[in-house]
Amino acid sequence: MKEIYYSKIAHLLGIQEIQVKNTLGLFEQGATVPFISRYRKEATGSLDEVQIGEIKRLLEKLIEIDDRRQTIIKSIDEQGKLSDELRNKIESCEILSELEDIYLPFKPKRKTKASIARAKGLEPLATDMLTNKNIDIEKEAEKFLNEEVKTIEEALQGARDIVAEVINEDIKARNTIRFQFEREAIVKSKVIKGKEEEGVKYKDYFDFSEPLKKSAAHRLLALQRGANEGILKVSIEPDEENAIQKLAKIYFKPKNKNQHHLDIAIKDSYKRLLQPSIETEFSNLAKEKADKESINVFTQNLRQLLLSPPLGQKRILALDPGFRTGCKTVCLDEQGNLLYNETIYPHSSPKDAITAAKKLENLVSVYKIDAIAIGNGTASRETETFVKKVRFNNEVKVFIVSEAGASIYSASQAGRDEFPDFDVTVRGAISIGRRLADPLAELVKIDPKSIGIGQYQHDVDQNKLKKSLDEVVESCVNLVGVELNTASKHLLTYISGLGPQLAQNIVDYRKENGAFASREQLRNVKRMGEKTFEQAAGFLRVHNAQNPLDNSAVHPESYYIVEKMAKDLKCQVGDIIKNEELRKKIDINNYVDTKIGIPTLQDIMKELAKPGRDPREEIKILEFAEGINTINDLKEEMIVNGIVTNVTNFGAFVDIGIKENGLIHISQIKPQANQDPINLIKLHQHVRVKVTSIDKERKRIQLSMLGIEQ
Repeated sequence: MKEIYYSKIAHLLGIQEIQVKNTLGLFEQGATVPFISRYRKEATGSLDEVQIGEIKRLLEKLIEIDDRRQTIIKSIDEQGKLSDELRNKIESCEILSELEDIYLPFKPKRKTKASIARAKGLEPLATDMLTNKNIDIEKEAEKFLNEEVKTIEEALQGARDIVAEVINEDIKARNTIRFQFEREAIVKSKVIKGKEEEGVKYKDYFDFSEPLKKSAAHRLLALQRGANEGILKVSIEPDEENAIQKLAKIYFKPKNKNQHHLDIAIKDSYKRLLQPSIETEFSNLAKEKADKESINVFTQNLRQLLLSPPLGQKRILALDPGFRTGCKTVCLDEQGNLLYNETIYPHSSPKDAITAAKKLENLVSVYKIDAIAIGNGTASRETETFVKKVRFNNEVKVFIVSEAGASIYSASQAGRDEFPDFDVTVRGAISIGRRLADPLAELVKIDPKSIGIGQYQHDVDQNKLKKSLDEVVESCVNLVGVELNTASKHLLTYISGLGPQLAQNIVDYRKENGAFASREQLRNVKRMGEKTFEQAAGFLRVHNAQNPLDNSAVHPESYYIVEKMAKDLKCQVGDIIKNEELRKKIDINNYVDTKIGIPTLQDIMKELAKPGRDPREEIKILEFAEGINTINDLKEEMIVNGIVTNVTNFGAFVDIGIKENGLIHISQIKPQANQDPINLIKLHQHVRVKVTSIDKERKRIQLSMLGIEQ
C-alpha cells in the first residue's frame, strides 16, 4: 500500500491519516465495512459506514488514476518523447482529465486532417502561421507547392488544419473552453422530425433548454433516455461566438498579418475538435453526477424500505386481492411457514361475499391469526373494506402491504426453491404476509431494482447501481442482525464475511444437525474459517442459547470482558443483563486493555441493557379516508391520509388508498425548501395531504403538505 494514498484520502475526507491507514489495513486483512464500523472503532477512530466506504472508493479512484498515469508514461516513453520535465508534469498531475490533456498530443491517432497535412510537409508553414506575425504567410506558402500540394490555398488549408489540431491539444485552450462550459453551457433538446407521436411521453422536452448547472438529475436522465430511444436530439454547449472569442484572445497578436488565417483555424478548431470533445466530457460528467444523485436517492429509499417496521413473529393471514380471479388467501405461522391456502371471492356476488366472510372468520379462529396483510394492488381498498366488516372472535389488526416486486419473487428461482409445489399466486400471497412480519428478511430475496423505488434506475450506470444497492442491503442486514436458526439463505448471504456458499453451508448444517445451540457451533460449518467466523459471528443471533451473549451484538472476541465484569460483581453474565442496578456499578474505564477501548466498551454496555434490540421502529396502522376508492371519488381541497411509496429528487409519491399514487412536489413538502426531498420526507412515512389538482385523463394527482398538521 503506497503511503501517499493515506495523506491524500485523509485530506479529502478531513480525517486523520492514521484512521485511513488502519482502515485500509483492515480491508487488506479481509474485513468488511459493517465489521470495521461496528467492531473496530478503536482502530478507525469510530468512523461510520459512510466514511469507511468512502475511504475504499477513494483508494480505488486514486489507484485508477495511478494506473492511467503509468500507462501514459509508458506510451510516451516508447515513442522516445519522454523528457524529465514531461515525466514530472505527469507524475504531479492528480486529475484524470488533466492527465488526458497532457497525453493528447502524444496519443496515437487515426488519420486526421492535420496528420495528412503533416505528411505533405506543411508543419513548418503551420508553425509560421501560429507564431510569426510578421511573415507574409501566403507568399511563404508558395515554397510548399509540389505534386501533393498544388495550390497556395491547399497549402494554407493544410497549415490551418495543423494549427486547429495544435489549438485543440493546447491545455490552456482546453481549460478556457472547459471554463466556458462550466459557466454558461446550455443543455438543449429538440424532437427528431417524425417522432412526435411515438415520443409523446417526452413532449416536455420537444423544444427544451436550460443551463446545465441548473439541470436536475431526473431531467438529464430523461433527456438521455429520449436520445437513446431516437426521439430527441440533445446537445450541451455554451454560446459559440463567445467561446470562439475567448479562444481568439489566447492567440491574438497585435498587427498580425496572418490573423485572418488564425481566426479561421481557431473557429475550425472549436467547432470540429474542441467543442465536440469538451461536450462529450461534460455530457459524461453530467451523466455521472445525475447517476450519483439518482443512485443516492435509490439507496436511501432502499435503506428506509429494508428498515421498515416489522410486525414480528405473529400468525398472519395474507390476501393477494383481485376482483374476477378472487383473493388468494394464505395462513402463516410465527416463522412464516405456510399453514393453509385457498382462494376466496368476496367481490363476485353478495352470496360469494357471505361465503368468503365465513371462511375468513373460520381461518382466523382455527389458525389463531394475529394480523391480516392485504396487498396494495388491484381491489386492495375494496378487500380492506370487506375484511373490516367481518366480525372476528379476537382482535385482528389489518395492514395494507406493498406488493412491489412480489410477482418477481413468485416467479424467481428463490420462490420455486421455497415453494416448489405451489403456483405463483400462492407464492405472491406468502411474500405479502412475510413482508408484514419482517420486510428485511423477505425483500432481500428480490432484486432491489424490481421493488419500485427510486428514479430512472434503468438509465444509470448499472454496475455502480448494483454495487451501491448491495452495500445498502449488507449494511441493513448487519445493522439488524439475523437469527441463526431461522434466517433464509438469502438473508445469511448478506451477513458480513459469508456470501452465498457459506450461507448455503449454514442452512445445510441446520438440516443435518438441528438448530445451533451457540455461536461457537458455527466453527463446525463446512469452510467456516477463523477469519470468516470473526467477520460474521457478531451479526448472528442464537435465541435461547446457554450463553445470553450469543443473542446480542457483543462479539465473541469480547465475551471475556463481560465475564470479567460478572466475576468482579460476583454474579452471572445473565444477572448483569437483567439487573440495571448491577450495570450501574460497572466503571468501564477499569476494563480498557490492549484490545478493547472505551468505544467498544460503551457499545457492550448498550447491548447488555437491551441485548439483540431491533433498531427498527414499531409498526403503525394507517387508516385511509373512507369512501375514497377511485380517482373519481377525489375532489380538490380534500385532506386525506397517505403513505409515502417513493421519494425522488423532485418530490414524493404517496399512496392515498386508490390505484393511482399522488405526487407531492418538493415545493409542496416544506415552505422554501432548498433540500433534497430525501432529507424532508421518508419512505413509508404516514402523511396527511391536501389534494390540489386532479387530472383524470392522465391519471395524475397533485398533493400538498403545506399548512397541513401532521
